Amino acid sequence: MTLELDHVSLSVRGAPFIKDVSLRLERGSLNVLLGATLAGKTSLMRLMAGLDAPTTGRVRMEGRDVTGVSVKKRSVAMVYQQFINYPSLTVYENIASPLRVAGLRKAEIEERVLSAAKLLKLDPYLQRTPLALSGGQQQRTAIARALVKRADLVLLDEPLANLDYKLREELREELPRIFASTGAVFVYATTEPTEALLLGGHTATLLEGAVTQFGPTAEVYRRPANLPTARVFSDPPLNALRVTKQAHTVLMENGTVLPASGALAQVPNGVYTIGVRAHHLGVEDVATAERTLAGNGLIRLGATIAVTEVTGSESFLHMDMGAERLTALVPGVRRLEPGAPVEVLIDPRRILLFDAEGQAIAPARDAAAA
Repeated sequence: MTLELDHVSLSVRGAPFIKDVSLRLERGSLNVLLGATLAGKTSLMRLMAGLDAPTTGRVRMEGRDVTGVSVKKRSVAMVYQQFINYPSLTVYENIASPLRVAGLRKAEIEERVLSAAKLLKLDPYLQRTPLALSGGQQQRTAIARALVKRADLVLLDEPLANLDYKLREELREELPRIFASTGAVFVYATTEPTEALLLGGHTATLLEGAVTQFGPTAEVYRRPANLPTARVFSDPPLNALRVTKQAHTVLMENGTVLPASGALAQVPNGVYTIGVRAHHLGVEDVATAERTLAGNGLIRLGATIAVTEVTGSESFLHMDMGAERLTALVPGVRRLEPGAPVEVLIDPRRILLFDAEGQAIAPARDAAAA
């Protein structure tokens, strides 16, 4: 089954929720909708499912126009952020419930339920009720109930958001295996770039109801086509610095003048935005930078520490460079006092470069965006 959105838009009381989205999702594919809260992920899923009708555009399944067709007449299953299970029914009966409604024979119901339970490692819990399960097991039950329908389209709306970290990690690892075992189109909504990368497949980045880019997940991450995509696909937030290229030099907004290097050395004079992900920023105290880093080709910017956050294995360093705030994610424990002067170090090969309109100048190299 192929799902196609053809220039789909949705407005509610004149306010645009979805803006001219065109996507083609293939049979057996895993597709991630990545965007912040209120970016339009759930609204787009509702259009895919038939819960809402688009204001403009068409929705097609396997080439058939289903724009006005009710969700009840489509082959769709959906899993929500909340654990939606019947509390008085056993896990077995929860999973079997849509099959009983569909009037399937007892033998087929049992075969499907046991197959889904095995896939989601629910075999030992089939006679328990949901309240006797952990949060992860409850969400597995909801996912199993969606899979057992063998729907052509399975929509998962931030299904792991309410789980603790360990359970999220466990299910994130298992979901691609589960998805690969069916021939459905899977659509998975998340606010987390890390989750999109772990799941793989294809990713559509959303911003204010518009899809800014769609393609293989690793490709969208490594080669964002525009600045909005790079921002959506960066956590911690992308460091974006506006610069002016003049001959062989680069003028920063705070007045710093640097030699043009890397991609900046190859573009015409003009205004650009440099994008650098937090884990690509190096930070050294001024004395160390002067002693060990001279002549190594790195871009060096003076800044002062604003806030240090130590998470254990990593540290977030928030720095002020004039009116601009930079964030670096560095390994290990780095305790730098507020106000301490530091050198921010940028490898020119790690830069994502965008023109004045926010379009990527050239695809970033794999090494530059890893």
